[in-house]
Amino acid sequence: MLDLVCATSNPHKLREFQLAATRGISIRGCTAADCPETGESFEENAVQKAQCYYKTSPSEWLFADDSGLEVDALHGAPGILSARFAGPGASDFENNTLLLRKLAGVPRARRTARFVCAIALLHDGVLERTFRRDVEGLILYRRSGWNGFGYDPLFHYPPLQRSFGQLAPEAKWELSHRGQAFRAMLDWLAGQE
Repeated sequence: MLDLVCATSNPHKLREFQLAATRGISIRGCTAADCPETGESFEENAVQKAQCYYKTSPSEWLFADDSGLEVDALHGAPGILSARFAGPGASDFENNTLLLRKLAGVPRARRTARFVCAIALLHDGVLERTFRRDVEGLILYRRSGWNGFGYDPLFHYPPLQRSFGQLAPEAKWELSHRGQAFRAMLDWLAGQE
């Protein structure tokens, strides 16, 4: 059994990772830590977060992710500030509302966006690798669906003609940036055995 520690204070993310764990892999949370995210990229923030959490929860294998939404019409914003787009401690609703306000009047063809996830994997506190995956889509004019969290109800996934907020958790995981980055990490780990 491979024991992976997930460095996050976000219960939604932890639950997604736990649901996706394949046979022979255990995903557990760890002690919450107040970690600065001062990097200039998703990768830098994921590494910072992993190293910070390792100090409070040392373990053989620990991973952390940093993820967010990049909107082309906003020059990549909210980007690494996705969780605090509307300010520190902002709710999903507040972040979504601000995004819609900033995109008011932007036509559908220019509402292209992508979800990004970078995962940093540490082995005994040392960075082994980072894994990054993106998923392309469009930002809707209003929320659609109640599943997921963050910007999921605003993120339209063209191949399915649905928002991530309309997808069941299992379907979202198969397609999402986070699911793809996580599977890339598991594939890499399987190759190390």
